[in-house]
Amino acid sequence: MSLLKKCIAEFIGTFTLVFVACGVAAKVGCDASFGSGYIITALAFGLVIVAMAYSIGNISGCHINPAVSIAMLISGKMTAKEFAAYVVSQFLGAIAGAALLIPFVGVSSGLGANGLFNNSVGLSILIEIILTFIFVIAILGVTSKVENGAVAGIVIGLSLTLVHLIGIAFTGTSVNPARSFGPALFAGGDALANVWVFIVAPLVGGALAALCYKFLDSKKAGK
Repeated sequence: MSLLKKCIAEFIGTFTLVFVACGVAAKVGCDASFGSGYIITALAFGLVIVAMAYSIGNISGCHINPAVSIAMLISGKMTAKEFAAYVVSQFLGAIAGAALLIPFVGVSSGLGANGLFNNSVGLSILIEIILTFIFVIAILGVTSKVENGAVAGIVIGLSLTLVHLIGIAFTGTSVNPARSFGPALFAGGDALANVWVFIVAPLVGGALAALCYKFLDSKKAGK
């Protein structure tokens, strides 16, 4: 498969994630005190991943997340050139998704942008690293065996739902730099000022997950 086609697939996947899942968050809300909206938002993110995994997964691997791509780079499953192309495509897809949300939900809705937990940069970085680590290590595990191919999309989608169920109450859950940047770019204000947190932390979490899994899965370990 050509790199161009892979990049188009990544653009489509990330666009869909932001337009649908962030759109759901903007419409139903993700305040922890309102259980139904909270759960619906978490499910929206997970279900988009399931849908995209079984549609573009065979083309690009359905990363649609720079944190996943950096893990694949560290794991030796993609080149630096592919990584750069994927990340650019993911960010462009997220920006397009957020832009097309505006006519439907308005900028005042927040567009599903992330926010700091208790105005704490440190705690927000920590929770995002932890949640991204959990999400990415699940991806690395389920995709490590060819025989898991039939269920991988479901496992990954449920894993994203899982981290959203706890993370929404803290930061709105990013675990994805592109997903955070798109809405923040148009929401402006604090969302844009603090978006670096949701770019750096997921990348660190994804990298740590790759290094950890590489160690745990090393065939040379203990031999």
